[in-house]
Amino acid sequence: MLNLERLRTLDALARHGSVSAAADGLHVTTSAVSQQMAKLEREVGQQLLARSGRGVRLTDAGRLLADHAARILSQVELAQSDIEAQRGQVVGEVRLGAFPTAARGLFPAALTTLRANHPDLRVRTSELEPEYALRQVIRGDLDLAVALDWSNKRLPVPGGLTREPLLDDAADVAMPAGHPLADRADVDLADFADDDWVSWPEGEFCYEWLVFTLRARGIEPRIVHLAGEHHTQLALIAAGLGVCVTPRLGRGPVPDGVRLVPVRQKVRRHVYAVWRTDADRRPSIRAALAALRSAAATA
Repeated sequence: MLNLERLRTLDALARHGSVSAAADGLHVTTSAVSQQMAKLEREVGQQLLARSGRGVRLTDAGRLLADHAARILSQVELAQSDIEAQRGQVVGEVRLGAFPTAARGLFPAALTTLRANHPDLRVRTSELEPEYALRQVIRGDLDLAVALDWSNKRLPVPGGLTREPLLDDAADVAMPAGHPLADRADVDLADFADDDWVSWPEGEFCYEWLVFTLRARGIEPRIVHLAGEHHTQLALIAAGLGVCVTPRLGRGPVPDGVRLVPVRQKVRRHVYAVWRTDADRRPSIRAALAALRSAAATA
C-alpha cells in the first residue's frame, strides 16, 4: 500500500525540483523529505532519486510514480471538496494570497467578514506577485489567489484553475505638482515620452506591462527608479524624480506635491480570484470568494 504523505513528498519534489524547495513547500525539514523518499523507495522496491551534481533528479521510475502521485493527490483534493460540501460547514483552514495592493485594498474587509461569519475557519494570508501566486495555487501551497492582468496585456491562467472577476481597477498617472501636465483633465501615456519613469521592479508582470504599453505607443521608456511599493513610488514622484502609473485599489493617502491625472485611454487592471478547479466545492473557498466579492464591491 502506497503511503499518501510519501506520494505528496514525491509530488513536491517533482514540482519544486529540489529537496530544499520541496521541504519549503511542504513546511518540513530537508531531512524529513529525504526520510520520506527513502521509505517510499523501500515500499516500491525501486530507486526514485539519483544524484545530479549537488542535487538530485527523478529516475524514470520516479517520474512515472510522480505522474501517478499528481493524479492521486488531485483525486484526494476532489474527495475532500465533496466531503466538505456535503457537510456544508466552513471550518478548517484556507490559505489566501494576493498582490500587494489587493492585499491592502481587499484583505482587511474580506478577512473581517470571514471572521464574523465563520469563526471556526482559520485564514492564512501572504503577499505575492500574481505569477508566483498562481504557481503556489497549482502546487497546492495556496487555496485561492487574487491575481491581475491589464486591459491590453493578459496574464495566462494555466489549465486546472478556475478564475472569477472581482473588479476592474482604474489607473492614473502620478506626477509632481509642478509638472506641465498636472492641471490637465486627462492625459495620454504618449504625453510622457520625454519624462523619467518610476516603475515596479524589473521582471514583475506590471513592469513588463508598462514597457509593453509605452513601446506600443512608439516610446522607449526611460525607467530610472524601481520600487515595489506604491507608497515608495509616490514618494519619489513627490521629490520630483519622475512620473508613474498608479492604480487606485489600495492606494492610500497621496503625498503632498503629487498630482494624479486620469489616463485618457482608460488604463485598467482586471482583478480576479483563482483557485484549483478540483477544489471548487470546498465551503471554505466558497466563503472566501464571497467575502472577496463583498470587499471588491466597496473597494
